[in-house]
Amino acid sequence: MSDLIVWLAWIGALAWPALLGFGLWRGLKAARGPGWILWSLIAFISIIWALGIRAFLWEPATLEVRRVEVANRAWSGPPLRIGVISDTHTDGPHMGVARLESIIARMNAEHPDIVVLLGDFVGGHGAAAERSAEERREIGAGLAAFGRLKAPLGVWAVLGNHDWWYDGGAVESGLVAAGVQVLENNRARIPREGGAFWVGGLADYESRRGLPSYIHTLNGVPPDEPVIVMSHWPDPFAAAPARVALTLAGHSHCGQVNLPFIGRLVHVSPGAERWPCGLYEDRGGWLYVSGGVGTSILPVRFNQPPEIAVLTLRGF
Repeated sequence: MSDLIVWLAWIGALAWPALLGFGLWRGLKAARGPGWILWSLIAFISIIWALGIRAFLWEPATLEVRRVEVANRAWSGPPLRIGVISDTHTDGPHMGVARLESIIARMNAEHPDIVVLLGDFVGGHGAAAERSAEERREIGAGLAAFGRLKAPLGVWAVLGNHDWWYDGGAVESGLVAAGVQVLENNRARIPREGGAFWVGGLADYESRRGLPSYIHTLNGVPPDEPVIVMSHWPDPFAAAPARVALTLAGHSHCGQVNLPFIGRLVHVSPGAERWPCGLYEDRGGWLYVSGGVGTSILPVRFNQPPEIAVLTLRGF
């Protein structure tokens, strides 16, 4: 359905200028021009046409790099540069493997210390058994592409709801084969000069293994060592303990459409409504919600371009 909408958008993008040019040519040939009512209609349709091109064809294919500074007394040791990529939906519109590889190259150019991948590597809602062989190959190639990421402290991931709807085990296996370390209500200690820290990953709400839990994720983490936590959804942040220096989430796509004076039309969860996009301080803790790079449901973005982020986390 999304691919059909993109094709229709391309047809409309080409058809309106052709139709307008033909109509004006016929009018000039007949030695008469449009009246003011017709000119008003032409202007109105042209504005809708231009906005449609921006929303369905141009903006979803762009990319912004957001650089964010976070200071939290729960962090110790030297500053940490965290690269964030979320919601790639690799088999969806505007996000083939070639584009994903260009996004990965752009992240590598930022030279992050660590990269976190926040889930929804797969687009659509269908299970793997319902997909064509071509779709499954593209999804597999997209997962393998993450092996090109370069970060001295590793590449870490959690799974998202679309991954579980497809086949969570297969997505996890593809990431692990690419050298990405997947966490689900689990944690890992990362030694480095200046002091070790921990990275934790929460389970997805659609996981077949358990619900997201900070308690399980942080089990065994010493109280004197700092920790960051990955989550696909922003919702679990409501239960984040103060000892977590930073929670990183995706899922919201920043609403995909953000209209002037009206705001975001869609909130995919209560947490996404409360913390839709960007950096938040709440109850003394910090949350960053990535807008992601792909699209879901409709192949549209308006005033909410795809993004990757580089967060610099420091103590004080």
